[in-house]
Amino acid sequence: MAIGYTWDCKTCDTYPSKSGKSNVVYNVHWRLTATDDTNKDSEGEYWTAEVYGSQAVSTDDLSSFKNWSSLTNADVQGWVETALTADTVTAMKASLDAVIAEKVSPTSVTKTLSS
Repeated sequence: MAIGYTWDCKTCDTYPSKSGKSNVVYNVHWRLTATDDTNKDSEGEYWTAEVYGSQAVSTDDLSSFKNWSSLTNADVQGWVETALTADTVTAMKASLDAVIAEKVSPTSVTKTLSS
């Protein structure tokens, strides 16, 4: 099973004005989605799992400030991954992998009797 990961870091809280800059990002609402490109569910869709959260980003040093209109998802993803740390991102991906593995080959199934 090959699992790919997609970050959505497009929703941000901003300060309208800070230190002479406009729309300064200080918090990111992120979502990390894992998709198994090998195994499909009963409806023919690839198995997925996701985790989401919000991450504060420092606004102490605005020397490398990038205008809101120039920001990309990849830019903000980099900030989030740095703030979360590589170990945390690795752990989140491993957890998502485990969720998908459990969906593909469940170790427990809940059933209901008909009467």
